[in-house]
Amino acid sequence: MRRKIRSKSVSERKERGDRMNRQMRFLIPAAGMMLFLPACIASAAGRQHPSLTMPAEFPDAALTTASQYRVLLTETGEIAEVPAREYLIGAVAAELPAEYEYEALKAQAVASHTYAERIRRQQEAAPDPALNGADFSDDSSKYQAFYTDAELHTLYGDAYDRYYSKIASAVTAVEPLLICMEDEPIVAAFHAVSDGMTENAADIWGQPLPYLVSVSSEADQTAPQFEETVTIPLASAEQALRAADPEIVLPEQGAEWFGEPETTPSGTVLRMRTGNIESDGQKLRELFHLRSACFTVEYCDGQFRFTTKGYGHGVGMSQYGANMMARSGATFDQILLHYYSGASIQRCKCAK
Repeated sequence: MRRKIRSKSVSERKERGDRMNRQMRFLIPAAGMMLFLPACIASAAGRQHPSLTMPAEFPDAALTTASQYRVLLTETGEIAEVPAREYLIGAVAAELPAEYEYEALKAQAVASHTYAERIRRQQEAAPDPALNGADFSDDSSKYQAFYTDAELHTLYGDAYDRYYSKIASAVTAVEPLLICMEDEPIVAAFHAVSDGMTENAADIWGQPLPYLVSVSSEADQTAPQFEETVTIPLASAEQALRAADPEIVLPEQGAEWFGEPETTPSGTVLRMRTGNIESDGQKLRELFHLRSACFTVEYCDGQFRFTTKGYGHGVGMSQYGANMMARSGATFDQILLHYYSGASIQRCKCAK
């Protein structure tokens, strides 16, 4: 039984990827987890892409990556053994439009592989009984999404050969590489669009990580729908707030429901008084289905107007920013080292 698939819009892809990234906060405490990239390669059909030769400057790491992943298929309960390279191709296709720049696709491949390896190693150390022995599942609300080859045929249609070749080539080009710090893989968080500056992990998730700190990503401000306004009737807002906390006390006047927020320097809401309680900015974002926690709110004529900037939690690599860097001539490693400050890119071995 196969999952049904239809062609996804860019915003739908980013929403799915962002749901996965909300799980990143649960990966942070596993400080001993590592990240790798596979080396089991088949030649990609179609035209060749640049940078297929691995740069010599990447140091070797004393790490070994998996040659395949065990993926729990939620529709059937079966566990599929997916070659690592095939999984990465499907993951990159699920996370980014194939039209994105080649170097941006390569950067995403490294980040996606890093994520998969970290999860796999976490499961080895502390298995989740719900996964029944798998490394992770195909539930994109909990884990990184990926498409099978059959699903990619449906997604790309007549453009399959061209797009598959491009993504497969990007994966092959960076297959042995992993983002590391102190000889361990990092938490390779990524998001769709920042508000012009990425965020500190310490601010968003409550734990500092030296490579997940705020950096400039000004090109994100040119993204389509960078700023969006959502209007929510007072009654709907009240229903959502009371469902989240039945003990909440809301003032009679809607204009008094939300207080002045505590924000990061770029404007992401960390905390905001809501009625008689203090609410987390990310929780408010999820509660009202906002594109980001970088928002302002105003009340007028019985409605709340939330205006957001960016899309996602804002930590780590901005996918739109990565694409714009690639358009300006940046290589995948320059992109990754910009967004993951102080980390290094290392070459790993693949298990046979």
